[in-house]
Formats: sequence, C-alpha cells, structure tokens
Amino acid sequence: MSEVQRIHLDEERPLLGSLGRLITVGGVVGGLVCVVLGVVLALPGGASAVWSSYLTGFIYCLTLSLGALIFVIIQHVTRAGWSVVVRRIAEFYSNNLILMAVLAIPIIFGSHALYSWMQPSEAIGEEAHLLAHKAVYLNPVFFFVRIALYFVVWIILSRYFLSRSLRQDKDGNPEITVRMWVTSGPSVLIFALTSTFAAFDLVMSLTPTWYSTMFGVYFFAGSMVSFMALLGATCLFLQGRGHLVNVITREHYHDIGKLTFAFTFFWGYIAFSQFMLIWYGNIQEETEWFKMRQQGTWLWLEVAILFGHFFIPFLGLIGRWAKRRVAVLAFWCLWVLIWHWVDIVYLVLPHFLPQGVTVMNLAPPALMSLGLLGLCFAFAAASAQGKPILPVRDPRLIESLEFDNIKV
Repeated sequence: MSEVQRIHLDEERPLLGSLGRLITVGGVVGGLVCVVLGVVLALPGGASAVWSSYLTGFIYCLTLSLGALIFVIIQHVTRAGWSVVVRRIAEFYSNNLILMAVLAIPIIFGSHALYSWMQPSEAIGEEAHLLAHKAVYLNPVFFFVRIALYFVVWIILSRYFLSRSLRQDKDGNPEITVRMWVTSGPSVLIFALTSTFAAFDLVMSLTPTWYSTMFGVYFFAGSMVSFMALLGATCLFLQGRGHLVNVITREHYHDIGKLTFAFTFFWGYIAFSQFMLIWYGNIQEETEWFKMRQQGTWLWLEVAILFGHFFIPFLGLIGRWAKRRVAVLAFWCLWVLIWHWVDIVYLVLPHFLPQGVTVMNLAPPALMSLGLLGLCFAFAAASAQGKPILPVRDPRLIESLEFDNIKV
C-alpha cells in the first residue's frame, strides 16, 4: 500500500464530537416540534391538521431511509467499487428504519383520522359500495399486519448489510463481501415488493377508490433521488468537520451528481408516464386523483413541482461542471431535498385540504417534517457513534480510493 493510501486510511477514526452535537440538536429539535404539535392535537379542530402533518413528515423521512437501503443493496448487486467510501454513510441512514418503525406507531393510532376507508360505511357515503369490493384488502387488521411486515423485512435487510460490513472491519474476511453480493439479488426483489405495497397502503389508499400501477415506481424514484441528494449533502457536512477529507474526492461527488441527475430524469419520466396514461384513459376512478390536484392553488403547486422537481434541476445538473464543483453540487442537493418534500406534500395533503394550499396550512407539515428529520439525523448519528465511517477492510476499498471518472 502506498503512503498516500495509508494516509487515507489512517485519517479515518470513529465519529465522536461532531456527531454528539448533532444527536443533541436533532433530538431537541425533534422533541420540541413533536411536543408543540402534540398540544395542537388536543385543541378543537386540530386533530386533522396534526395527523396529516405527521403523515407528511413520516413519508418524507421514510423515503430517505428506504432510498438509503436500496442504494446499499444496489451497490452490492452491481458489485460497485466507486461507492465503497460512501457506502457506510448509506448503511447508517438505512438503520433509521428502526426509528421509522417506532414512528409508525402514531400512524396506527391516528389511522381512522387519516384513512377514510377505516370509517363506518354510513360515514363514507356514496363511496361505500366501491370500497366493499376492496374490504378484503382494505381493512384495519390486515393493514396493521402489512405495515408491521414491511418494517420487519426492511429492518432485517438494513441490519444484515450494516452488521456484515462492520464485522468485516474487524476480521477483514473477503467472504463477507461475497455473501452480501449473493444476498443482494433476492433483496432487490423483496425491497421492490415491500416498498411498492407500502406506497399503496400509506399514500395511495388516502384516496381509496383511486389506483395506479405506476405509483410504486413513482415512490421508488422519489426515494432514490432524495437519498442521492442527502448522500451528497452528508458527505459535504462530514468533510466540513474534518472527516473523509482525503477520501471522498471530486470523482465520487461526480458520481453522486450523476446519480442525482439520473434519478431526477427518471422521476420526471415516471411522473409524466403516470399522468399521460391516466389522462389518455380518461377513466373516472383514475382521473379523480389528478382532478383533486388541479383545482385552486393545488394546480399552481403542481406546475411548480414540474419545474422545481424536474426541469430546473435537470438543466442545473446536466453539465459535468455542476457535478464536479462542490459548492454547486451542494446547492442542487439541498434543492432536490426541498422539492422532494414539496412532492410529498402534493401526494398527501390534497386529501385533507381540498380547498387549496396556502403558506399558513403548509406551516404545520413543514414543522413536523423538520422535527421528524431532526430525530432521524440524531438516530443516524447515534448509530455511527464510535464506529468507522469507512469500511476500512473492504476488499475494494483501494479501488474506491483510486477511483477516477475521467481517464487521460
């Protein structure tokens, strides 16, 4: 090993001080926001706003955690070498699915306020006869069982890849990498099924008579583009505090930028395809979802998402220079994270605010999302506490350290 490579490895030490502050700040912010909005829940008429805000923040954080998990799985299934130096960050974020399982418990308690199909038939009205045919699937007991099953599967997957990676740090056994490669293939299929049905259950069933076979892919695309942006932002945050300074290079940021750009395009393609097929089919049960979102101020938000979530970042990230300049990439990472949250608002809130969206009624979901995001950052930081942020004995680490996008 060259002296430069030794420096790369020797500088990596367990994360301590900077993450301790992040744990404290994230925990305090998350706790305060949840307490304040919990008080609002007790006020007359406050239940609907709090539950819808909580679901918005929960789905936002869940997509980031799921994006981290599928990123880890994809790196193993493709046997990628470039990503070894950033993969541990994704493994710690995927460990947040343990926290998300706990945060799903309030949704169980508030499910009757969130999902109209859980109401008695007489309260549903004219939709009751349509939902009667879906009662085998859309019923409280089966819903709760499915949610629990999703999180059990996700936690097993995330813990498997994180624990094996950490074990390899100690014994350096290359067979661990091979076993993760083998396991990653079935894991992709398991993830695809569970994340798709979770999207159906948690988001699509807010409008229980609507259906779209592309919604699971839409959910996946949003998860991936948002996590790639989060990964870039996290790498910059850590380097600003003295970690991974000589490890993550412009070449790695270039690939993070390329994947952020690719999934921005993929998200736009899926969003357009879903809209175009439903518009062309012109079936009432399918068009009702978009009809609700093309009235009043929701139409303006839909247009804003078209530009903010697709056209603008697509043009901003299309050039190589944008991916290789850290300050520019940092801007686009934050941009994508913000607009992904706006997209989650677009998916969740029209069901609760059919009259339209304003700055005032966006404040509760924004605060709740910040609170839950703070808890997620604190939990990820706690998971990383005292552990190497770099897979120091991964057999492809040297390949990752020497990674170069542009050969001359």
